[in-house]
Amino acid sequence: MLKSAGQYDDLQKTSNETATLRTLNAFAVDLISIPSVADLFWYIAQNVVGRLKFVDCVIYQADDAQTELVQVAALGEKNPFGRSIINPLQIPFGQGITGQVAQNRQAIVVDDLLKDQNYIVDTQLARSEICVPIICGNRIVGVIDSEHPAPAAFGTAELEILETIAAMTSAKLDLLTEADRSKRRYHDLVEVHAQLSQETTSRKSLEAKLFDARKLEAVGSLTGRFAHEFNNLLTVISGNLDFIKETSGDDVPLDPLHDAQAAAQRGSELIKSMLVFSQRSKLSSKVVDIKTVISALCAPFATDADHQVHMNFAAPVDLVKIDVALFQTALSNLLNNARDVMPAGGPVHITTENFTSNFLDQQPFASAILPGRYVRISVQDSGCGISQDRLAQIFDPFYTTKPIGSGTGLGLSMTLGFMQQSGGTVAVHSDVGQGSTFQLYFPAASKDESDLLTI
Repeated sequence: MLKSAGQYDDLQKTSNETATLRTLNAFAVDLISIPSVADLFWYIAQNVVGRLKFVDCVIYQADDAQTELVQVAALGEKNPFGRSIINPLQIPFGQGITGQVAQNRQAIVVDDLLKDQNYIVDTQLARSEICVPIICGNRIVGVIDSEHPAPAAFGTAELEILETIAAMTSAKLDLLTEADRSKRRYHDLVEVHAQLSQETTSRKSLEAKLFDARKLEAVGSLTGRFAHEFNNLLTVISGNLDFIKETSGDDVPLDPLHDAQAAAQRGSELIKSMLVFSQRSKLSSKVVDIKTVISALCAPFATDADHQVHMNFAAPVDLVKIDVALFQTALSNLLNNARDVMPAGGPVHITTENFTSNFLDQQPFASAILPGRYVRISVQDSGCGISQDRLAQIFDPFYTTKPIGSGTGLGLSMTLGFMQQSGGTVAVHSDVGQGSTFQLYFPAASKDESDLLTI
């Protein structure tokens, strides 16, 4: 049975409506997975409007100042290279048909562009145009625009379709904006958390340093008072031992007396170390060339074939003002420790060099020093090394890993006290199985002090 022309028109209309619904339904489903604004606009131009029998489509995006539209996506001849737009069109709000839609926020359908004085001729002459705004909240986000070479090409159906697309686009843009806002909030929270963690770590580190400083101050004060009192007792003991030795007859055995005097002498040396640790010794400082002092001190070590001392002196090295006797004691402690950690033998390297300290230094200083010029003396061994948990304790008074009777545990604490009293500090670099390097930092003598060099 043949169908009339009217029946064919009804079938064609039904088919078009079905295709439109399918396209809009696919758009609604795909909206969920579109990741960005740029992808959204290109999808609308090519996969939505382009499938709804529109000849062309141009999508404009409004700037943040709400004063200008910029072409960001297109379909057909206006976009010949995929997603690359050649010379994107820029339209101020209020200019031309598209600019009026952006300014007035009202859709426009023009049946004959040749009769509209606001028409801005594009690359190809058109006769009819439809233009719909995209609105989010109280802001114009963009405009969807389509032209056609025939007059009166757009009607109520096309207007409803583009307005539906604009409404769906607006809803997706709100979701993208909220997702972006949530992402920024998350990143802000992560940054704040990281900052708080860093501040907490720094605070704990400062609290630990303050605790160590107070602990050493308390121990130093106690040690200083004890050393003075005990030194008075040793003075009495040593004096009476000397008196007994001078007045005793030939029949009195002297070995016990000599042992007592040796013990008193050892106690006296221990008291001196305690006073140095507590920074209560009176320094007899003078300006010296540190290289000369080190060379003289290391001369006896030259006979030790198992522990050769290798000296590497940078030239030139600044002069320093130090108590030579206490420096020799401190350096001897480091050399003896180096030999003790290398029982099978090994070289000990001593280097001297100039060093400039600033506030950005990350050296493992045992105590803080002021910015300025220093002379650094390094003593390096190839022994067993020191674990990180022990590094925090090695300068504590009476701390030692040596067997009972082999050391007092005051060598390194005395060295640190002497360095602090001299205006410097100590640094330690060590790895288990790789050896250790102890570094002494002495302030360089000023020019006026250098003129008083003691040979």
